[in-house]
Amino acid sequence: MQKLVFWKDRIDRKPLIVLGARQVGKTYILKAFGRRYFKNMAYINCDNNAMAKDLFSQDFDMSRVMLAISAITGVNVEKGNTLIFLDEIQELPRGLTSLKYFCEQAREYHVVVAGSLLGITLHSGEAYPVGKVNTLTMYPMTFEEFLLAKGDRNLYEMLLVEDWNVLGRLKSVLEQSLREYYFVGGMPEAVKTFVTSGNAPAVREIQNEILAAYDKDVSKHAPTQQVIRINQVWHSIPSQLAKENKKFVYGVVKKGARAKEFEIAIQWLIDAGLVHKINRVSVASVPLKIYEDMSAFKLYLLDCGLLGAMANIPAILMLNQVAGNNGKGDFTENYVCTQIKTIEGLSVGYYSKDNSQMEIDFLVQAGVNVFPIEVKAEENLQAKSLKSFLASNQDLHGIRFSMSGYKEQKRITNVPLYVARQYLAKIMEGQGV
Repeated sequence: MQKLVFWKDRIDRKPLIVLGARQVGKTYILKAFGRRYFKNMAYINCDNNAMAKDLFSQDFDMSRVMLAISAITGVNVEKGNTLIFLDEIQELPRGLTSLKYFCEQAREYHVVVAGSLLGITLHSGEAYPVGKVNTLTMYPMTFEEFLLAKGDRNLYEMLLVEDWNVLGRLKSVLEQSLREYYFVGGMPEAVKTFVTSGNAPAVREIQNEILAAYDKDVSKHAPTQQVIRINQVWHSIPSQLAKENKKFVYGVVKKGARAKEFEIAIQWLIDAGLVHKINRVSVASVPLKIYEDMSAFKLYLLDCGLLGAMANIPAILMLNQVAGNNGKGDFTENYVCTQIKTIEGLSVGYYSKDNSQMEIDFLVQAGVNVFPIEVKAEENLQAKSLKSFLASNQDLHGIRFSMSGYKEQKRITNVPLYVARQYLAKIMEGQGV
């Protein structure tokens, strides 16, 4: 919400596109924003409003367009007082093109649009209005937002303060909340169902419905010749993450498969916001980007709850500390990745060598500093790969995320998993290690 308020007050404000995968809560947050910060809101769902279909078919005369929006919504559109919200903008003929004219001819109006990444960034037949819009990307709810949704504001505020003594006393409560988050994830409908009912089967049903909707979206938006390959990559991800080194292997998708055969499918899933691609980095130095090895990478799902549903992991294995749960490490690493991706400006990769078993789960660049990160599912404080890596990189300080409490160990800081995002966010702000 703070980013939306910042946009509202910008002197150089342009029409705002809010991007995100299907069902991450774009419509909900923008409606809440409109109700809270504007006198009124002119809302049009472009997917099911017959009157809106011809809104831009005639021309882009903004005087006519504003009158039409007022007529369609029944709202008197006022400069500075009205939020114009065009939802599912990709369904409106010439809708994306119209944003150029909103920017050039009607910038004094507050205009926001929303749509799935599938529909907007991959939209055929219309050019994306580069340079004429502001953009904001939404992700599934973070762990902190999950706590707020549960009504655990006190726990949320304690995470912000990072009082390690108090957090240590709250360890069992925070761990249980984190395991709940592993299962539920951050898709708003799944979170709402869990908060209101506590019914695990109902949550899993919602998650499966979202996954089914994604499958339909692939068929609707993807190039026909790529649909099968996209589905093959998509459904291979749980198996990819179950491997010891988690590097994406084309042979897991299809026996004898080559990169050339699936590179378009992978890029499509990335562009759609359904997966996060983490490239291997050969040197732990700033800037990480120039040391990326584009041929070696990991793919993580956008949401740990959806990963659990896709892998059909029973709720009890994710909600409780169960002996023999061999898949918990996969979900823990996916969780950390999804939290990292919500931190603006934080570059991320992973480190490995072809001639060595040593692997560092993540390398993050915060400003001029690089931090190697090792992820442990439970309270294991052994970090052989991280210690070996630090021995070869004397100027670096390592971070270990685990279920253990906060602890300094020479050049390694152990941080509880439930503080992972907040801790890295503070590092990005220059307040961390």
